[in-house]
Amino acid sequence: MAKQKTLFECQACGYQSAKWVGKCPNCGAWESFLEVKEKDLELISKSPVVRAKKAVSITDVEESAIDRVPSGDDEFDIALGGGIVKGSLVLIGGSPGVGKSTLLLKIAGLLASKNKKILYAAGEESNQQIKQRASRLGAVDKNLYILGEIEIGAILDEARGGEYELIIIDSIQTMYSSALDSAPGSVSQVKEITFQLMRYAKEQNITVFIIGHITKEGFIAGPRVLEHMVDTVLYFDGDGSSDIRILRSFKNRFGSTSEIGIFEMTSEGLVAAKNISSKFFSRDSKNPGFAITVLMEGTRPLAVEVQALVSESPYPNPKRSTNGFDSSRLTMILALLERKLGLALSRYDVYINIVGGIKVTEPSIDLAIIAAIVSSFKNRPINPETVFIGEVSLTGDIREVCAIENRLKEASSQGFKKALVPKLPKNIKTNIKCFEVNEVAKLIDWM
Repeated sequence: MAKQKTLFECQACGYQSAKWVGKCPNCGAWESFLEVKEKDLELISKSPVVRAKKAVSITDVEESAIDRVPSGDDEFDIALGGGIVKGSLVLIGGSPGVGKSTLLLKIAGLLASKNKKILYAAGEESNQQIKQRASRLGAVDKNLYILGEIEIGAILDEARGGEYELIIIDSIQTMYSSALDSAPGSVSQVKEITFQLMRYAKEQNITVFIIGHITKEGFIAGPRVLEHMVDTVLYFDGDGSSDIRILRSFKNRFGSTSEIGIFEMTSEGLVAAKNISSKFFSRDSKNPGFAITVLMEGTRPLAVEVQALVSESPYPNPKRSTNGFDSSRLTMILALLERKLGLALSRYDVYINIVGGIKVTEPSIDLAIIAAIVSSFKNRPINPETVFIGEVSLTGDIREVCAIENRLKEASSQGFKKALVPKLPKNIKTNIKCFEVNEVAKLIDWM
């Protein structure tokens, strides 16, 4: 009798091993290996392959315009790159309670009000719970259908017979395929279900939204192949102490990956944040240790407040802590200040906070970080009508940043009067008074 083939698969990253191990050698997760049966392996390996008859010159390929449908929510459309693309498979991830289901239920209600038939397949909540939340959001419409089902075959059967224009799966970790013996949320189940949804979306030209939970490390739970298979990956995050929620695009085959949508959690659910630019800074503070900069989130400029606290450390190894800013870049900036300006920061604890839960990745915030640190260290407040924009190199030079004209227009529209910037290109028109600085020492002289 032939011995059945068996593998063990990590439920965190999809790594496969011939025997069970306690700690995954790939991702480091403990006790995450489950046995994958031969039947499951055969089914996954038999995924159909579509072969082209012959290669075609790229010059002979006809371009087709991307068909986008407005969702009814401007912020959601911005994150998607301009609207919902027909036939696309979109994955929305986020931590529990951040508002993923609330957001998509709101979008479903907006589309249903435009006479579009929507299917909401829920595996985590009952129909009554969804109806209560929809009533609070104002998303109750006869064109919105709720299906309390977790078997993917039954969901797709309903979708094929109902002539729906958009399908929402809430969530991918609760769904299962009856063709596999593994538990819902396992790597094998997630792979198979995602493949079936992808094939259905492309064949029927119907958009499918998938809600996915994230791990404590901040990644979508399940195999990373899930993110490769979908067309768009959006992460929904927000600070638990703030009402601001940010929908950020990490992958988009139909648009830019640098766009964000900003929402505000209210008693009526998630709403598109209005006048959002004024929610990330305050001009009332006259205390030292804060500075304002203007970031570019995709094509959107945002004025953001940077807070710094420098205090003498009672320990031989001072602490460096950041919230929303790269801690390794802070270490570089502190070393630069000690070397170029002679600030003895090696005996001080340094704390950096970006207001509003914004996570900054672009280097144009460097100048504002330095200004806030020096302000706190010298105990001298900064003029609240000034913004700081510029990247700082390891040699202390201040370098140009992209879209400087858009940043200055945003600063001017928010009422700021002055800006410290690197050397400006010619023919830039702005209503704000600019002071050009080419090295960090000149920033200190200005302050």
